[in-house]
Amino acid sequence: MNSVLTPQAILEQFGPREAMEYDIVIVGGGPAGLSCAIHIKQLAAQENREISVVVLEKGSEIGAHILSGAVMDPIAMNELFPNWKELGAPLMTPVTEDRFMFLTKLSGLKTPNWMLPDSFKNHGNYIISLSDVTKWLGTQAENLGVEIFPGFAASEILFDDQNRVKGIATGNLGISKEGEVTDQFQLGMELHAKYTIFAEGARGHLGKQLIARFKLDASSDPQNYGIGIKELWEVDPSVHEEGLVMHTAGWPLSNDTYGGSFLYHMANHQVAVGFVLGLGYKNPYLSPFEEFQRYKTHPKIRGFFENGKRIGYGARAITAGGLNSLPKTVFPGGALIGCEAGYLNASRIKGSHAAIKSGMLVARDIVGALAEDRSQDELKRYPQYFKASWLYDELYQARNFKSAMSKGLYTGSLLVGAEQKVFGGKAPWHLHQNYADHTCLEPAAKHTPIQYPKPDGKITFDRLSSVFISNTNHAENQPAHLTLKNQDVPINTNLAIYAGPEARYCPAGVYEFVNREGIEHLQINAQNCVHCKTCDIKDPTQNIVWVTPEGGGGPNYSGM
Repeated sequence: MNSVLTPQAILEQFGPREAMEYDIVIVGGGPAGLSCAIHIKQLAAQENREISVVVLEKGSEIGAHILSGAVMDPIAMNELFPNWKELGAPLMTPVTEDRFMFLTKLSGLKTPNWMLPDSFKNHGNYIISLSDVTKWLGTQAENLGVEIFPGFAASEILFDDQNRVKGIATGNLGISKEGEVTDQFQLGMELHAKYTIFAEGARGHLGKQLIARFKLDASSDPQNYGIGIKELWEVDPSVHEEGLVMHTAGWPLSNDTYGGSFLYHMANHQVAVGFVLGLGYKNPYLSPFEEFQRYKTHPKIRGFFENGKRIGYGARAITAGGLNSLPKTVFPGGALIGCEAGYLNASRIKGSHAAIKSGMLVARDIVGALAEDRSQDELKRYPQYFKASWLYDELYQARNFKSAMSKGLYTGSLLVGAEQKVFGGKAPWHLHQNYADHTCLEPAAKHTPIQYPKPDGKITFDRLSSVFISNTNHAENQPAHLTLKNQDVPINTNLAIYAGPEARYCPAGVYEFVNREGIEHLQINAQNCVHCKTCDIKDPTQNIVWVTPEGGGGPNYSGM
C-alpha cells in the first residue's frame, strides 16, 4: 500500500476504530496520573465498589520519559501510602546538608543556612530518581487493578455532540514519514470514559488544546516555563557526600537571566547535576545546553566531576508560573493534573509531591461523582479540594517567586528573601507576569554572539554524545512529530531576525541550519528529540508545534 492519505481519510477508509469503555481514562503514566489511578482504586475499595481505570503512557515503559532533579518532599507520598517504607518505595537517600552558593566567574560565596528561605531547606526530604519512583508507583497501581498501556500515545481528544470530552484516541501506526499507509499499518483505538484525566506533564500536547478550546487560562497569567537539563554521574568516592543538596545561582548566567543549578549526592557514589534556565530569556545567542556545560567548569564545581564518569543525560521543560499562572483545571468530561496544569513550586524546584497530591485530589472528586451516577460533567469539587489543601497554601506562599526572579538575580533574591523571611510568604502584594516566554526573545542585532568553549569529552560534552546516552530512539520511517505551521518562517524570520535560535535552545541537536547550493534550509533531526517541548514553548513566532510521535519513541531514561 502506498497511498498518501490525511488522518480523516485514513479513518474513513479503514475505520471505524475499535472502542474500549472505562470509567476513567488517564493520559500520562507519571507521578500525577499514577497517583490518581491508585487513589481511585484505594477509595473504591473502601466502599466495596469497582471502578475501571486505564493509564496510557507514551513511553516504552513506565518511567521511560520521567526526568527530574530530584529531591522529593514525602508529604504526599505519606498520604498516598502511609506504609511506603515497608512497601519498598525507592526513597532511600535522606538529605543531610543544604548548601547554596552565589557564583562569580572564578569564585563562589556560600550563603549561611540561617539566611536561606524555607524553600531551600530540605530537612526531611529525600534525594531520589523520579524515574525509579514512578516505576514503583506503576507496580503499586497494577497491584490494585489499574490497567496500564505503555507504548500507547494518546494523539486525539474525543468530544461528544455537547462539546464534552468523552475519551481519547491513540495514534495510527505504520504511517510513513511521507504520510503513506504501509504494510505495518494499524488503526488507532478509541478509549471512552466517564471522565478523562490529562497528566502529560509540562506543555502537554493534548492539554494545550484543551486550555485553548475551553479558554481555561482566561483568568490566569500566561504560563512561564524553564528548561531543565540533567546529567547523572558516577564520581570519585573521595568527593562524594551522600545526602548533600547543593544549589547555585549566578555565573555562568548574566544577572538579568533567571536560572541556576542543582547538584544532588545520591547513594552508590552517584551525583545528579543539572541546570534550570527560565525560557523568558532575551538573548537569542544563549544556549541552555552550553551554559550547563560551562557551569561544570567552575572552580567550585569542577572537582566533583574530575575522575568521574557521566552515565545519563536528559532534558525537559518545567512549568514555573506557579499559582498565578494556574489555569482552570476542569472542563466538561475531565481535568488537568500535575505539571499539565502547572502545580510545580518553582521556589523549591519541586513538583513531584504536588503532582501526587493533585492526582489524589481529583481522584476524591471522581469517586464521589461516580457514586452520584454522574459522568462527563465538570468535576467542580476538585478545585475546591485544592483550595482547602496544604498544596494551595504552599503555592500561595511561593506565588511571587517567578515574577520576582524575572527582575534580575540580585533584585529578585532580595524580594524573595524579604517575602519569605519577613512576611512568611504572605506579603501584601501580588507580582504578575503578563507575557509568554516566546515574546521575550530580542532581535539578534541587539546582542553579541556568545563564544562557548569546545567540549573536552571529560567534563563537558556535545549534544549528540549526550543524546546517545539518553537512549533516545524513534522509528525512522514515521511522520515527523516536530511540525511547522509555515515552512518559510524558519529562514525568513527566525534566521533573518533572531539568528536561528532553535539551533541553540534545543538541547538535543534537533534543529540545524544547513546551506545547500547557497540556500539556507532548516533541517529537523526529529530522531534526536528527547521530548522536552522547549521548541514548542520558545519559538518566537510559535511556528513550531510538537505533536505526539508513535508510542514507545523518545528517550528511555534509567535512574533519572
